[in-house]
Amino acid sequence: MAVKGIKKVTYIQLLVLHALFAFLVYLFGFMAKFLLVAIVLYFLIRIFSTNNRNDEVLIAAAYMTGIEVFARMTGGAISYEFAKYSVIGFLTIGMFYRGFKRSSWPYVIYLTFLVPGILFSAMNLDYETSMVKALAGNLTGPICVGISALYCYNRRISRERLQHVLLAVLFPVVTTTVFLYLYTPSVKDVVTGTQSNFETSGGFGPNQVATILGFGMFILFTRLLQFRSLLLNIVDIGLLALVSYRAIVTFSRGGVLTAALCALAFLAVYYWYARGNTRMVLVPKIGIIVVALLLAWGYSSISTGGLIDKRYANQDAAGREKQDVTTGRIDLLNAELEAFYTYPLTGIGVGKIKEYRLETTGRESATHNEVSRILSEHGMFGLMALIILLFKPLLRRFKDRSNLFLYSFVIFWFLTINHSSMRLVAPAFIYGLALLTIISEKKKNTIRRQPLTR
Repeated sequence: MAVKGIKKVTYIQLLVLHALFAFLVYLFGFMAKFLLVAIVLYFLIRIFSTNNRNDEVLIAAAYMTGIEVFARMTGGAISYEFAKYSVIGFLTIGMFYRGFKRSSWPYVIYLTFLVPGILFSAMNLDYETSMVKALAGNLTGPICVGISALYCYNRRISRERLQHVLLAVLFPVVTTTVFLYLYTPSVKDVVTGTQSNFETSGGFGPNQVATILGFGMFILFTRLLQFRSLLLNIVDIGLLALVSYRAIVTFSRGGVLTAALCALAFLAVYYWYARGNTRMVLVPKIGIIVVALLLAWGYSSISTGGLIDKRYANQDAAGREKQDVTTGRIDLLNAELEAFYTYPLTGIGVGKIKEYRLETTGRESATHNEVSRILSEHGMFGLMALIILLFKPLLRRFKDRSNLFLYSFVIFWFLTINHSSMRLVAPAFIYGLALLTIISEKKKNTIRRQPLTR
């Protein structure tokens, strides 16, 4: 079950390079935009020069997924939704070169189900509201899911290539982690309560930071299970502890808990398919991983004066239990479901939910739940779109069991859109990866050498 990745020296060199990116941007803030533009140009040149021969667009999309939070927190983002536009653009270029499978037609239907909401948005939005902004802010995420699914559905890539894709996400996460240590070297000095902490999150949204760091934790966890190299295992266990600590001290629980559930799902599937020797090796590895995570948690508890323990116990700084474990999200959920119950067929239109909430509750706040949002804004069309997204990967599992990450990726998508909506491109892109067909490198090369027949 072990897989080959990039060379050990290259892996470590790339880790160091991405750590240097963090130092560069921390010392010279204006470099953030130049860095992002350079990265986009690099991937465009790489894609066009190779004609996307080895699914280069997946590497490009993965990298933009990993760097999104870093670009936003450092002011390097060209626009707030740049990562979603980039992923959509890269994967569309990829489909121009390599097309998409006819069997992915359910996702064409899914994208079609998003259209009626645009029409009702045009009719229902207030005159003062910018329709372009409303559509861009609320549709780029769902469209990105559809494009990712179209490109990835039943696309055959090797296990080694999938590891490259995941590394393309991980490297910018390392950059983000190093930047957080530079931005807030002393967590103890900035933690005063049990609420989500912007200071420990690089001055940016803790929910988004914890989400991408959590996925980085998941990638490192899976690498530790799959790779049999003492040097790589030592490096990855150290990274896992460092990334876990910064994810925990954001005080945003969603990303960390999601990562834990994804890791458990992968461990169960990996153990099920592992052979005897591999299973025996897993036991000490899991023990070492648990020790590393406990040390990260213990240090988090010490550096926050025990406040992180209270946060996860749903208590305030005084130790009193909070009544609402969802920190207000349940009220937003109920308001959006009420809109769906009121307009079940058509929904209220894309981007209308903020205005609807202001009219009904007197408060204007952003949604945290993509499921309730798409129901409220798209009605029955949104419900059918969700059914496609949820059940298509699971039904596919009966026919193709090659992708050991399928359950973990679907869990990440579903849990993330339930606690963070579609603020990040990560759930959209990772959902697409669940639909890949994984083959061995040897088999892939054999297939490529076969002559075309009529």
